[in-house]
Amino acid sequence: MPKIVDHAERRARIAEALVRVAAREGLHTVTMRTVAAEAGVSVSLVQYYFDTKTELLHGTLEHLERRSVERWQKRTRESRSSTRAIVEGFLAEALPADAESRAHHLVWTSYAVLAMTDSDLAAQPFVDGPNRRERELADILSDAAARGELHPGRDHRVEAARLLTLSHGLGTSVLVGQRSTDDARAVLTYHLDRLFLSPAAGNLD
Repeated sequence: MPKIVDHAERRARIAEALVRVAAREGLHTVTMRTVAAEAGVSVSLVQYYFDTKTELLHGTLEHLERRSVERWQKRTRESRSSTRAIVEGFLAEALPADAESRAHHLVWTSYAVLAMTDSDLAAQPFVDGPNRRERELADILSDAAARGELHPGRDHRVEAARLLTLSHGLGTSVLVGQRSTDDARAVLTYHLDRLFLSPAAGNLD
């Protein structure tokens, strides 16, 4: 009986290998060969799933986005908390608070910088993920506004853009050692206090 191949698991394994190489040595060191060696597979297998290095990088970004969404959804299910707590969990995903989220932030930021000068990378729709997250957050804030949980007169789309831009910037500042994760959480809590009518104690972790 032929062996059943889990292609999604293989792609995820290769993507995780790229993340480990990039987190350890920098995204600029990533090649098909280094990723294959890290994953313990052949270069031809990597090329079977990703024709080019650009496709491999973009596929890894999509994998990281899925992992980020899974972590946030797990946090939401476990907390059964208020809308504010859900938003806090959403924003916390942009903070490099542990090894996994640090690697995520490092790879995405490095990719964005490389795409500024690499035409192949720039041609990939790597902003689709952030755009989706912004729409999701805008929808959450819109529902909160409809329930009277936000200060009146707030544009939920603008607020979503502001909060995500702030959280990503804070994440980078943590990554480079400008401030601690706790300091970054305090800044986000400060802004959420001014957005939500009845703020609870922040718990951005």
